[in-house]
Parts: sequence; structure tokens; C-alpha cells
Amino acid sequence: MEKVALVTGSSSGIGYETSLALAREGYFTYATMRDLKKEAVIKKIAEEENLPLKVIELDVDNDDSVQNAVKTIIEEKQRIDVLVNNAGWGIWGTAENISIEEFRAQFETNFFSVVRMIQKVAPIMRKQGTGDIVNISSIAGRIGFPVSTAYISSKFAIEGLSESLRYELGPFGIDVIIIEPGVIKTNFFDSMKTAKKADDVYKEITEKVISGVKMMAEMGTPPKEVANVIIKSLKEEKPLPRYVVGNDAAMFLEAKKMKTDIEFENYLKKELYGE
Repeated sequence: MEKVALVTGSSSGIGYETSLALAREGYFTYATMRDLKKEAVIKKIAEEENLPLKVIELDVDNDDSVQNAVKTIIEEKQRIDVLVNNAGWGIWGTAENISIEEFRAQFETNFFSVVRMIQKVAPIMRKQGTGDIVNISSIAGRIGFPVSTAYISSKFAIEGLSESLRYELGPFGIDVIIIEPGVIKTNFFDSMKTAKKADDVYKEITEKVISGVKMMAEMGTPPKEVANVIIKSLKEEKPLPRYVVGNDAAMFLEAKKMKTDIEFENYLKKELYGE
């Protein structure tokens, strides 16, 4: 039986590479995106390689859009075997400077949209008695650091959601998998928003952190590696709860495990901005 995958945020980066990887593995893949003006590149590759991939519109922040996309897939394929919750964005800013409205917007896409997708897809998977939900978290879902506080908080929330879902959905044959990339070499950081409020009190630390992270991104892990790890996890009979992607992510997590909280704070300060 043909397996069906749904990937959110497929216009670039991790979502783009994951959609292509799933299609190359034989999944009929619905590569979804909010703006269909960005579909040309992935459609061209799918046509050239004769891949089972279809681009459809899906705005994860919109209930009707999610409902319509899932309805389309079920009408066409009658099932969804894999859901990859990838769509997301980030905002630079400290907790004091990011407004409540900006915090809410960050959580709307990075957290509540994941809940929205799962609430629409989980009942389908339960009826099938099988399914895989892949939530793209981040090393920032395990380790806090300054100046992207809203983004990090949203990823910590994804970690808690995913852990809870494993208990709730596991008995119905549904695996929930957390993917934790480190710094990925995409346009993600270049396209990050900045808090509207600026405060000179935090200017120095903000500039140091942004500069440090962007420098790490230049040597970051290619998004294709994240896609490869997702494929690997789906092939395993019993997928692990978490998969870390990138040497930087593995290094930070190992350091966090080996050091006290204070030692790790000092280590991270030095790594991020040489303090």
C-alpha cells in the first residue's frame, strides 16, 4: 500500500529537503507551503526525477487552510502515514523587548500550529492503527540562550508536547519523533525577524549573540542531513524519542550533561560571545 506523507513549510530548508527525501523513498508526499509562489523549484525537481510529490497550499496558522489541506489529502489518498511538523520562524530579541503580541505570533506558528496539525491528523492515524508524527524541534528546545527567547521558549514547548504525545498516541500505533538540529546552513537566520522594541541596555549582548550564531551558521549542518535523519528514524521499527542532528548540537548536549548548570552557563557564554 502506498504510504502518504504531509510536510509543512516545504518551500525551503529542512521542509524542502525532507519532502524530496520522502518522495525519493516512495512516499506520496504532499509538500505544503503558505505561499504557492515559492513552489517552482521543488516542483521542477519532482518533475525531472518523476517523484510522487504534490505541492498544495497550507497556512499552518489558519484553521480553515489546515482543514482544507487535510481534507484534500484524505479525499485523494484516504490516509496519512507521516506528518512532519516543520513550518516555523524565529525572532531576535530579549524577553524584555519582545512584545506580548510578538511572543504570541511566535508561539502561534512554532507551537500552536503543531497542535493544530496533530489534532487534525491524529484521528486519521488512530483509525489506521499506524502513523509517524515528526516534530522539528531544535537544540534550542533543550538549551536556553539569550536574544532569541521567544523562539527558544516555543521549542521547549514542542519538547514537552512531543513527550506527552508519545504516551497518549503510542497505544494507537503512532510514533512521535523529535528531531533536534543544531545550527543548520539555511536562510533561517537571515530571515529572522527582530523585536520592534530596541533597548540599548541589551545592545552589546544582542550584537555578540547574533554575530556568533550567524558565524556558526556559515559552517552549519546542511538541511539534507536533517532530512536523512528523518528518513532513518522512519525506517526503524521502534524509533527513538529524539534524534540530534549536527556535531554542534551533540557537542552542546554532551557539555550540558557533563557540567553543572553554572559551569554550562559559563561555557555557553564563552562559545556564544567569548565572555
